Parts: sequence; structure tokens; C-alpha cells
Amino acid sequence: MRRHALVIALCALCAAATLPHALVMAQGALPTRELALPAAEALLLDNNREIRRARRAIEQAEADIMIAGQKPNPQLGVALQNINRSRGIGAGGLRDKTVDTIVGVSQLIERGGKAELRVAAAQSLADASRGDSGETVRTQLLALRYAYYDTLAAQEKLVGAGANARLYEASVAAATLRLRAGDLSGADVARIRVDAARARNDVTTVAAELARARLGLAVLIGAETDAAALRAVSAWPPTDTAAPTDTAAPPSEDWVTRRPDVRAAAARVAAAVRLRDLARSLRTRDISVSAQFEHWPVSDANPAGSGNSFGVGIALPLFLRHSYEGEAARAQADWYAARDEFDRIVALAHVEIARSRADLDAARERRNRIDSDLLPQARKSADAAEFAFRNGAIGVMDLLDARRTLRAIEIEATAARADHARALAALRAGVEELPTAADARPGTTWATEPKQ
Repeated sequence: MRRHALVIALCALCAAATLPHALVMAQGALPTRELALPAAEALLLDNNREIRRARRAIEQAEADIMIAGQKPNPQLGVALQNINRSRGIGAGGLRDKTVDTIVGVSQLIERGGKAELRVAAAQSLADASRGDSGETVRTQLLALRYAYYDTLAAQEKLVGAGANARLYEASVAAATLRLRAGDLSGADVARIRVDAARARNDVTTVAAELARARLGLAVLIGAETDAAALRAVSAWPPTDTAAPTDTAAPPSEDWVTRRPDVRAAAARVAAAVRLRDLARSLRTRDISVSAQFEHWPVSDANPAGSGNSFGVGIALPLFLRHSYEGEAARAQADWYAARDEFDRIVALAHVEIARSRADLDAARERRNRIDSDLLPQARKSADAAEFAFRNGAIGVMDLLDARRTLRAIEIEATAARADHARALAALRAGVEELPTAADARPGTTWATEPKQ
């Protein structure tokens, strides 16, 4: 009977050890789409909805340039005058009717360089739209890298949670065997069962975290229907990855001035200058010139008719009530506002670069410390505790403490890798030349890079 109980316990041990693994593998058995970070970035440029909207804004701004360059069209006017109801319009053909027919053409002539200033302002605003598009690409690309590393971290945590759950289930089966043999108390077995239940809950929690991370990544690349199948395959960036600001010097002005948000703000300042000059040019009077042909046939019924005659005219606005002082004042205020906004964005860019560099230094130091010191020591301690427990040298509480410490440090190590990757992505997004919407590759498909 004792041998029979031992066989049953061993079977239970195997079944318990493989159950959480089966649950984790069941998720992995679903159709997966392996996605490397470079491929995800290409899909972002091609499918991201915010970037598409930014492209439309550029197209609208370019159309505004065309509109600004259009000069006023001439106007054609036709008038019928001197129609006498009592005498009528007379007999004969249309040319013989006693009706004074006037056909005229008028043309507004803009002065003061208004057309050129409108075009220049529209071109500056188009440059601002291109800068806004670049800023959209920058922010969306940064959000993509964050979402990618969140997915990678969740995948790593799920693997660790599954391994931890398998370990606890095996411990429950082994503890049950020792309980039947009288080598372990019921209280100790209950403690192991409690931690095993917690480990299973961790698997469920991390699986939900991974599902959320995948959905966030899928939204950015326009692949919501494939969210559950996404699998990040790129490795964590190594801690020795070089960054443009790996120096103690202050942020370079070149890093700031080439940022798309700074370029957009500078373009808006230039546009405000043109619009201010345009408002001032309103004080230069535009003129309207006109020419007309008049046909008023002479007849017995209309001896006062003049026959065919021609005329020209000119019209000037009279600045009696205002001289566009309000428009000039508003344009001047807009210019001040544009300069203030430019200064604000430049200052924020300097602060963001400095903060990102400090965050990267701290994240790199923390990750190196965990990977090279804490994690190896925790694994060594946990292995020693497992060996000691199997040989009856320590109690259950000491074993569980060693396991909890190792699991906490493993989670911290994953968080440190993710923090370092995000800090590096933030710094690069702040100082490096990034892809633009023009770099999109239509028809980009899923791709992978060599796994590390």
C-alpha cells in the first residue's frame, strides 16, 4: 500500500507540475504574429491613424499655398437701363430696342505686396504643418516603443510566472507525499498550497497585463484584430548602447533646433511675421479699374440715345472710418504670442533632453546592478534553499521566503530592463533624426529580425 501511495503521489506530482505549463502553452498555441521592433515602426508609419491625419493636414496646408497665390478674378457686369414703361422698348431687332445696354469688366488690383505676403505666410504655415507632422511621428513612434517594451516585459513576466507556478505545484505534490510519509506537518503543506494558489493568480494577472499591452501595441500599428496574436521578438537593448548625449556637456543646440516641434514653432513665428506685414499692407489702397461698352440706339422714339460708346473707370477705398488699425494690432499680438510659444517649446526641449539623459543614466545603473549582482545572488540563494529543503535542513518558511525574494527580484529585473529601454527610446526621440511620414512603405507586412 505504501508503494501504491508513492506511485499515486508521483503521478500527482507530474500532473501538478505540468498544469500551469499547459495553461501558459495554451496561450502560446494560438496563431502568433512575431513582430520585431523595426517592422513595428514601419507598420506605424504606414497604418497609424494619427500620422495619416497629420499627412492630410500637410495636404491642406499645401492647398492653402495655392489659394494664397490666386489673384482676384475680373468681374463681368451687364446692365439694362432707361427702360420706359409708357413708351416700351420699340420695334425691330435686339440692337434696335430702345434699351440702354451696358457691358462692363472690372478688375481689382492689389498693391503693397499683399499677394506675395499671403503666399509667404501660407508657405510658412505649411512648414509648420510639416513640423507638426514630424512631431506626430515622433510622439507616436515613442508611444510605439513604449508599448512594444511593455509587451516584451509582460511576455517575460508571464514566462517567469508560469515557471514559478509550476515550481509551486511540484512543491505541493512533493509536500503531500512527505505529509503521507509523516515527514512534513499539515500546517507546512497548507502554507505551500497558499503560495501555489498565489502563483496561479500571478499567471492570470500577468496574462491580463500582456493582453492589455498587446492591444495598446496593436492600436498604434492599426492591427487591432491581430492584437491577441502579437508577439514581440526583439531583444532588450543592451546597456552599452550608445546614445548621442552620453556626455556631461549641456544639450547641443543642434539637438534642439532639429526637433520637429521646435521647427514647427519657428515656422509659425515666420508666418506671424508675414501676417503682420500683410496686416500693415492693408493700409496701402487697392484700386479697381473698369471698362465698359454702352449701346443705346437712337430712334424717333428715343432721340436722346447715344448709340455705341465706351468708358473707363477707377475706384479707390476711402479710409474715413478706420485704416485697419485693429488688424495690425492683432497681427502684432499674434507675432508676440508666436515668439513666446517658440521660447516655451525650446525651453521644454532642453528640459526634456536633460531629464531623459538623467533617466537613462539612472536606469542603466539600476539595470546593471540588478543583472550583475542582485539577480545572480537571489538565484544562488534560492537554489541553496531548495537543496536544503529537499534534504530537511531548513523549514518551509525559509524555503518560501527564498522563493518570494527570487520572484520579486526577477520582476524587478524585468521592470529595470523595461525602464532602461523606455529611457533610451525617450532620449533618442528627443535628439535623433527620426523617420517621417514620407518614409512609410505601403504594403509593409509582418517581419522579424534575428532573435537574440
